[in-house]
Amino acid sequence: MNRESVYPYMIECAAEAARVARGVTDGRLAGPTPCADWDLRTLVNHWVLYTSHGLEHRALREQLSEELTGRDFTAGPGWAAAYAEQLDRAVAAWADPAAWEGEVDLGGGRMPAGELASMIVKEMAVHGWDVATATGQEFHVSDGAGRLVLDVVETHGDLYRQYDGFADPVAVPADAPAFERALATSGRDPRRPAADRVES
Repeated sequence: MNRESVYPYMIECAAEAARVARGVTDGRLAGPTPCADWDLRTLVNHWVLYTSHGLEHRALREQLSEELTGRDFTAGPGWAAAYAEQLDRAVAAWADPAAWEGEVDLGGGRMPAGELASMIVKEMAVHGWDVATATGQEFHVSDGAGRLVLDVVETHGDLYRQYDGFADPVAVPADAPAFERALATSGRDPRRPAADRVES
């Protein structure tokens, strides 16, 4: 994974994540999501932390502070706008070719920068789909972005399942779009009716 193969889809998925965030109303934050045991507020806080603040910090080779990891990003009425602004800062940090060089210290290990960036783009898209599904929206990706997310899900699926990040794969047609196959491989059913998705 390198800048040329990942960065365009980082830009794309960040814009779509910001759009979906703006469609989340406060009244839904206590509601269910496709992520087992997470209400929407918990999911959104995880999504905002790692896909915007975490994304920028990784580019700058900085660790997340305890203040950030403990913050309720949804506490203020302007959280979606703040998320969009932070996504812009994070994407701008990865515009520097130097951010893609070498490895990133994760605190308990190291990972090539490009590979880590691709995994955060996966988080943007898959959790973006979770948020969209929980709020009656859709999360749209290009075919190229879908293929990137599918590659990450297939490459790191066992690791995510080890930490209960993914459920068992869901069957979908072999010719389903790449993003649907990525969702299914991560244990999500991309073709269930919206009401069922929200209740799962």
